[in-house]
Amino acid sequence: MGRFAIQLMGFFFMTVFMFALAIPYHHWTLAPNRIGFVVMYSLTFFFANFGPNATTFVVPAEIFPARLRSTCHGISAASGKAGAIIGAFGFLYASQSQDKTQTDAGYPPGIGMRNSLIVLGVINFLGMLFTFLVPEPKGKSLEEMTGENEDDSPELDMQPPSNRTVPV
Repeated sequence: MGRFAIQLMGFFFMTVFMFALAIPYHHWTLAPNRIGFVVMYSLTFFFANFGPNATTFVVPAEIFPARLRSTCHGISAASGKAGAIIGAFGFLYASQSQDKTQTDAGYPPGIGMRNSLIVLGVINFLGMLFTFLVPEPKGKSLEEMTGENEDDSPELDMQPPSNRTVPV
């Protein structure tokens, strides 16, 4: 199974489980159904770790050109960590009750847990759509996929071979 399919499947099931938690949210808050909520939420985390989390480290190492790979991989990793911080704190504030009397101490009213889960479902769906923009390398380097190293200029063919030595 390729990285594309793993990431796509992870985002798809995360979307499904987030909406399955959000739409009937009141059902999950009842005492007999709380175990079901934990199971559904655990499945969401399983697919987060199986899908996008697993490909987070592999895809950037494959899709960036070799001469820019380390820089681009660093920018990619930093962006992911910044997004995680924003998501964690954003969810903490957004999931607060809309009723001022029911919010946790020190937090302003938010959009509520149900609406926060819907927002997370939409973000997961957007992740699934953005997965279609990521090229699947299938063992090829980015230079091979784009033809970056192929030069069709005839001037280079007529130059004599270089006798440079290369340190080993």
